[in-house]
Amino acid sequence: MERRQVAVSAVLTVVVGAAATSYGARELLHRQAAIARRIIGKPHADGPPDADRVWRSAYGDPLDLLLVGDSIAAGLGAERRKDTLGGRLAKGLAKSTGRAVRLRTAAVVGAESSMLAAQLAGLPDDYAPDVAVVVVGGNDVTHRVPVAQAAADLEAAVRALRERGVEVVVGTCPDLGALRPVPQPLRALGSRASRQLASAQAAATLRAGGHVVSLARVVGPFFISHPDEMFSLDRFHPSGLGYRRTAAALLPSLLAALGLDDGVPAGLAAWSDAARTG
Repeated sequence: MERRQVAVSAVLTVVVGAAATSYGARELLHRQAAIARRIIGKPHADGPPDADRVWRSAYGDPLDLLLVGDSIAAGLGAERRKDTLGGRLAKGLAKSTGRAVRLRTAAVVGAESSMLAAQLAGLPDDYAPDVAVVVVGGNDVTHRVPVAQAAADLEAAVRALRERGVEVVVGTCPDLGALRPVPQPLRALGSRASRQLASAQAAATLRAGGHVVSLARVVGPFFISHPDEMFSLDRFHPSGLGYRRTAAALLPSLLAALGLDDGVPAGLAAWSDAARTG
């Protein structure tokens, strides 16, 4: 419970530090954070399911898939390993390529971008997966990590993976405005902060040679319009369906990164243009 209380409270901290200039405004936002803490349900005490295994082993000739980042990359909120982000991506990649997929999850619940380096350092020296997926950013927003610093930490991680010869796909920071238990105006201000970070993450990833998917643009609308289905019981992390949608948004970029799809995946072109002109 403490981890999510910190997360919700920290959205308030972002707002108070950046937008609230009067005592009345600060008190309003403090009250809203308290309401959000009461509404959001209990955490997943057992953590995410362990999805690390060879998926569709009968296909043979396995591809290696690495998941790096925070609780979304780790699959917190899914009830079964096949419903985690890693499990969904592994199954989708196996179906698309006709090859088995060996999944390794280095992601840690609660991780900020500054912790990506430690996740990579914990991998075997000779480990070089075919493709890595990075999802991170929400905790940077809630913990008031400066956007430039969070983006720099992500860029360093993407470069480190590329130096290993790994293709990288980054799902940028989700839109915190989808968290319905967080009242307005707190939610709107959290949304703005998360979108600012996502834009910086996109530019940083492209500079480092990675592929980008805007989770806010591609799957964010589903979380906003169908929160009961897309969020797990804690109303904070994705449900199995939420992870299914997220994996579907990321999979085309995995195939493109592996040279198996010449098309421009949804969510990539707009970010590429923004990075070149921004």
